[in-house]
Amino acid sequence: MRIFHDPRCVKYGRPGHPERPERIVRTVPLLKGRHGDWLWREPRAASDQELFRAHSREHLARVANGSQDFDLDTPAYSNIDFHARQSAGAAIEAARAAIGGEHAFSLMRPPGHHATRDRAMGFCYFNNIAMAALDALALADVPDAGPPSATAATGKIERVAIWDFDAHHGNGTEALVADNEKIMFASIHQYPGWPGTGTKSFANILNFPVAPYSSRSIHVRAAEQALEKLLEFKPQLLLVSAGFDAYKNDPITQMTLESGDFATIGKCLAAVKIPTAAILEGGYSNDLAELIDVFLSSWDSAVAD
Repeated sequence: MRIFHDPRCVKYGRPGHPERPERIVRTVPLLKGRHGDWLWREPRAASDQELFRAHSREHLARVANGSQDFDLDTPAYSNIDFHARQSAGAAIEAARAAIGGEHAFSLMRPPGHHATRDRAMGFCYFNNIAMAALDALALADVPDAGPPSATAATGKIERVAIWDFDAHHGNGTEALVADNEKIMFASIHQYPGWPGTGTKSFANILNFPVAPYSSRSIHVRAAEQALEKLLEFKPQLLLVSAGFDAYKNDPITQMTLESGDFATIGKCLAAVKIPTAAILEGGYSNDLAELIDVFLSSWDSAVAD
């Protein structure tokens, strides 16, 4: 397992805000203590060219300026442009590592799947996973391809699937990839719930709304069905928006998943035999570190087997 992480991502926050530094502060030592064989790499910042694949020039300027909050959930933190670029760069590098044959996870903040082309919202400034998908499609050659595979050998990705199991609909990702015939997007999310989107499927968009307080079995089956549909697309790269806010004790959702359910989701990934990378999105309970660990450990079992 390759973990992309910049320790500086904990250097911003506001008291009482759910997307807080402790999410990462608690997770890093737990993973390092339990998995000494996992490899850690500090990511680079996403470039303007990479950001422009998903966002407008005006949006980049607003984030760089950071003179006023974007909304109540999405403050204009000092240096948020730096942090958001690092998080986007980590997602891009995780996808490239996956193409090269590694299981890769971006352990960064801020998250990204609510950011649209022209708007920061829902704790998100740049859409990390959309940029990772668009970067993979744009690659003419894959550097350091690693173990040989059909994908790595050609260095060309032509189909990307995005599996979003965050409890909130990935509205930004949907908006950015809708009608892109090279990308298939599936979101499993609470509805009714913020942001109030994701009720219908269309074209290359698969939405699986799950009612608040639904049984764990219904929720997990929806996630499995979403992945099955994505794999029918025959993607050459699978990217995962890994949100852990469908957990029963998460403070801002009304879902019922338990730790073992995230292990099940990880086992689903372990069975997938195509390049795969995951990017941290939400998850705001005090148990987040344990949830990430059980998910990654179950996924990484494919390597051990």
